[in-house]
Amino acid sequence: MQPSTTSSRNSQLLREYMTMLRVEKGLRPLTCEAYLRDLEQFCEHLEVTDGLLASAKREDVAAWMEHLRTHDRTDRSIARKLSCLRGFYKWMLLDKRMSHDPTVNIEAPSTWKVLPKSLAEEDVSRMLEMTGVAAHHPQADALSLRDHALMELLYAGGLRAGEIVTLRVEDLHLDQQRAQVRGKGDKERIVPLGATACRALEEYLQRGRSQLAGKGLQRTLFLSVRGKPLTTQVVWSIVKSTNSQASPHKLRHSCATHMVEHGADLRSVQTLLGHADISTTQVYTHLALGRLKEVHRLHHPRARRHGAEARAS
Repeated sequence: MQPSTTSSRNSQLLREYMTMLRVEKGLRPLTCEAYLRDLEQFCEHLEVTDGLLASAKREDVAAWMEHLRTHDRTDRSIARKLSCLRGFYKWMLLDKRMSHDPTVNIEAPSTWKVLPKSLAEEDVSRMLEMTGVAAHHPQADALSLRDHALMELLYAGGLRAGEIVTLRVEDLHLDQQRAQVRGKGDKERIVPLGATACRALEEYLQRGRSQLAGKGLQRTLFLSVRGKPLTTQVVWSIVKSTNSQASPHKLRHSCATHMVEHGADLRSVQTLLGHADISTTQVYTHLALGRLKEVHRLHHPRARRHGAEARAS
């Protein structure tokens, strides 16, 4: 993964930063590639005026933000790119390569109001039933068992596609209905699993995975027909085969959305999803507020009285 379109001076900085993200931070290749793309785009913006990453000013960052807005980039996309720049310049400051941070006092779009797209509970149920019917067939093959277990786990635990392809057999603790998941930056978290997901995983382990693994010593949980670890692209295709509008990321958001709608607090959802900061989870705030309003209406004495008076009139 090498910088491609930037000047030699910018390219050297980007190579060193990418090495730091991979080696020290332990970020996954796809995450590093996304950061690299964002930084290269900022480099292209700077190079119009022969600017460099190491000498960028606040005005350069503000101008890029405005450029993105005027070219119909979404608030969420702009906020992600700004976050990427902040991480880069924090590293530059800590490594004493710069004496100022050009991202200071740059306001990010208020993206927490934009709820990630999720699927209706009925849609998710249909998707899981689709893979479940194939898995529960008397002559179900290993791939049907695998796909159903994978789908149940994606929704039950809110896992990212990158997390599910690196999950190992020993990470499952089905007797305790939980899994140990390694997320971004190799941070581990415990994800509780429901009975349905556990049953699907047990079936896959007992009747499906052994056929896919053959005599190999592969430790990865989900395997291809050749006994190799699945790629994230295959995970996406499995999800898409059940619903063309769905994706692993939508299942993850659906898991969180449905939990909040059924009364889960944001801290619990933050822990389940592996968000380092509660601000990331706050995109679900308006759902939690809706639940709070309903609880208030049902249980606060003044709220009940007002509702009764309105019905009487």
